[in-house]
Amino acid sequence: MVTCISSLTCLTLLPKPLFNHINLIKNFTLLKNFKPQKSNFYSLMLSPKSLSSLSLHNCSDPKSYLQTPLASNDDLVILGIETSCDDTAAAVVRSNGDILSQVVSSQADLLAKYGGVAPKMAEEAHSQVIDQVVQEALDKAKLTESDLSAVAVTIGPGLSLCLRVGVQKARKLAGSHSLPLVNVHHMEAHALVVRLTEREVQFPFMALLISGGHNILILARELGQYLQLGTTIDDAIGEAYDKTAKWLGLDLRRSGGLAIEELAREGDAGSIKFKVPMKQHKDCNFSYAGLKTQVRLAIESKNIDAEIPISSASTEDQSSRADVAASFQRVAVLHLEEKCERAIEWALEMEPFMKHLVVSGGVASNQYVRDRLDQVAKKKGLQLVCPPPSLCTDNGVMVAWTGIEHFRVGRFDPPPPANELEDARLDLRPRWPLGEEYARGKSEARSLRTARMHPSLTSMIQASQQEENT
Repeated sequence: MVTCISSLTCLTLLPKPLFNHINLIKNFTLLKNFKPQKSNFYSLMLSPKSLSSLSLHNCSDPKSYLQTPLASNDDLVILGIETSCDDTAAAVVRSNGDILSQVVSSQADLLAKYGGVAPKMAEEAHSQVIDQVVQEALDKAKLTESDLSAVAVTIGPGLSLCLRVGVQKARKLAGSHSLPLVNVHHMEAHALVVRLTEREVQFPFMALLISGGHNILILARELGQYLQLGTTIDDAIGEAYDKTAKWLGLDLRRSGGLAIEELAREGDAGSIKFKVPMKQHKDCNFSYAGLKTQVRLAIESKNIDAEIPISSASTEDQSSRADVAASFQRVAVLHLEEKCERAIEWALEMEPFMKHLVVSGGVASNQYVRDRLDQVAKKKGLQLVCPPPSLCTDNGVMVAWTGIEHFRVGRFDPPPPANELEDARLDLRPRWPLGEEYARGKSEARSLRTARMHPSLTSMIQASQQEENT
């Protein structure tokens, strides 16, 4: 039998337990004042070995933790921890939607220095501030660990070195205070945070998740059930924004997307005729590698020197840079519009009563992107909904809220061992698809690169539901 730190990792690998784990889960969750909305459990599926480990490390009586009262469904308080890439974030959120605290430690200076994310440097930066960030989140919320209902933490996708810092902190805190742990999918958190700020957003809805590392179109049918309509075959739009900003000599400490958007307002978007990617592909997949090459060649042809900051460039040079920024942004976002429009058509065929298009992720902070996609949504009879900019970029609020959503339906792990070893094997998922791939959305141009890729979140939840019903 494979033994892992998280039972979720082992979900599809474990033989059928020798005891009725579903009854165990029901005994655990049907406690004083706690009423799960459903019984779709995927985390608390313990093998006999993991159950005995839980009993051994956390209590002298094997059933004592399972008999501990949990907070009511309307009074959950969850700490969310996020370290998947280059921001160290923590937040405390209440299940009624109150954001009690939000703390983010940015690595903007490192990004500017290295021209992008340097995983080892990012890991060290996370390690230096994680304790302070989490403590500040608790202090601002005027709470202690004993006031929490659970801890939620991003376990993937992301950079392994960075994920490890957040997961270790979450497990240590949860284990020390006997708190349940909710493992969170980073991209699901981006998709769901809008349900915190815009309560009218109900399933099903369509989501476009756009950031430095992701370009995903999904149909969200219900919590944990996602259909991937399209994704990038190479680079994401955020990566293209950042590289273009770097090549234009812009200040990356303010994010490449913001820098490009501001400069583009001064340029002529029609001055350079960049080609829209993948016009010949009638699917919903994206590609930004070719556009990046077009931009680099255009910059070279105009003799723009990125070593000279734009503030020190001549008036003519500043104008040239603005034209490149505007022309790039027009085509980059037009690519989003075209693929998003087709994805909406596909989604409406499957869910004709769908009402919302959710756009989230770091690039969703861009007002030009919002304005253009709002037109697409209205054209198709949908309402565009975006989180506020502070919740578009990586943050602890989205992790805490996603933890609340899953905790409500009983999807969580018991507290980790209080004396867990520092070198214990952790459940990290750097490559973790959110949903199952829609047949019409598969791209022959995309390299699947499935080595070391975890099963999708959706497939794992479906597997647990099937196990529950047997």
